Amino acid sequence: MGRWAPDTRERLRVAALELFEERGFGATTVPDIVERAGVTRRTFFRHFSDKREVFFGDDEIPALAAAMLAAAPAGVPPFTIAWTGLQTLAAERFEPRREQMIASRRIIESEPALRERDLQKQADLREAIHDGCRARGVDPLTARVVAGTVVDLLQTALECWWADEERMPLTHHLDAVRRRMSDVLGGREVGGRG
Repeated sequence: MGRWAPDTRERLRVAALELFEERGFGATTVPDIVERAGVTRRTFFRHFSDKREVFFGDDEIPALAAAMLAAAPAGVPPFTIAWTGLQTLAAERFEPRREQMIASRRIIESEPALRERDLQKQADLREAIHDGCRARGVDPLTARVVAGTVVDLLQTALECWWADEERMPLTHHLDAVRRRMSDVLGGREVGGRG
């Protein structure tokens, strides 16, 4: 196998997730992962700074959000830009990796350090959207509202998607959560008392 094989990062991720499920996150070491993936330790560290980064090494989502906000034509509302981005992200990036993401979620929820890191990644996305809105001239309060709404909408839709036994696409859950948020904010709360 070539040293710079294009699928190396994904092979490392798959090997790590398999081992985390088999042995647990704490009991799995980087040498275990590289042995399973058939690469060297050096190769692992070219792709990930540590084994937690197998879950969180994709810092490009905040960068993509910032780039979309910066590239969109003037006058397009920032929520519209972010909503388009969420739907694209859902269809092109998350949906093809559904099983892997569900497996990752189980592991993240079982490890306090991973849950903490997951919350930090959400905060990073919120900050990127906020800063992107501000760079477009959006006032500070609106920028905060857009950023918080987008991140909460995405997180709630992901949670519904992971638990969905009918396997509806993530875009379906995004639409459902957006409608429910709109209902709640418009005073049309549905579902009665919990």
